[in-house]
Amino acid sequence: MEQAREVPCEAPQLPEAIVGVLEAASAAFEWARSTVGQSGGDVWRVASRDGRFSYYLKRGTGDAAKALQEEADRLRWLARHVSVPQLVAFAQDTAASWLLMTAIPGKTAWDVLHAEPGQRARLIEAIAAHLRIWHAIPPPDCPFSAVASQRLAAARVRIDAGLVDEDDFDDERAGWSAAQVWDALMASPLPGAPPVVTHGDFSLDNILIENGAVTGCIDVGRAGLADRYQDIAILWNCLGEFGPELQSRLLVALGEGAGDRTRLDFHLLLDELF
Repeated sequence: MEQAREVPCEAPQLPEAIVGVLEAASAAFEWARSTVGQSGGDVWRVASRDGRFSYYLKRGTGDAAKALQEEADRLRWLARHVSVPQLVAFAQDTAASWLLMTAIPGKTAWDVLHAEPGQRARLIEAIAAHLRIWHAIPPPDCPFSAVASQRLAAARVRIDAGLVDEDDFDDERAGWSAAQVWDALMASPLPGAPPVVTHGDFSLDNILIENGAVTGCIDVGRAGLADRYQDIAILWNCLGEFGPELQSRLLVALGEGAGDRTRLDFHLLLDELF
């Protein structure tokens, strides 16, 4: 049986800044804890019983706390360019960082592709169109960098600190060590294309769909200037679950033809280390 993607729960112990926002809403809230996409932290859906308010709350400790600060900074900037959650509150205490943001309407692209197989081709076109909006943001306006050289340096730190989850590698690299992934990366050429503004983790779980259209993206903590294949590779890889036809359709919809396999492989290797 497939694991539920969220489960009802009680509210956690919250910092005053978050409590203040929820109390100001004068509403009773129901809580559900996410079981996917937590990236080293905790994620809750917080919805008022009267339907007036719908939020997501993230909590992170250690490196995840720093990542939440980075996500908050990116949410503020991206809101001027693309559809992302609205930052409601950001708080830090001695143990953790907390990020409260509005919920974007819709279901994840993963959910919709499963629920509506007859609409998959049309959905791929919609997702590709939305990704082109991201990649068309003027690069000089972007204050965040996620170029491959910087991500490689961060990956090396994670390997040396023993932070890479080798049990979570894709099937193509099942049984590999982080060192083997690193060696494969070192044997690959660095992408040389001009950088664009990328989401950084453009997976099916981070794209929201309603009535056949993309309503926005979540989990933007890795957003920044990078090779466009940073986004294309992750999405292409996710679509492998639904078959090679959708993967090919995505590349054609993005104007990539058959795609650049060298760049796909580079970014998929790099993503294993995060």
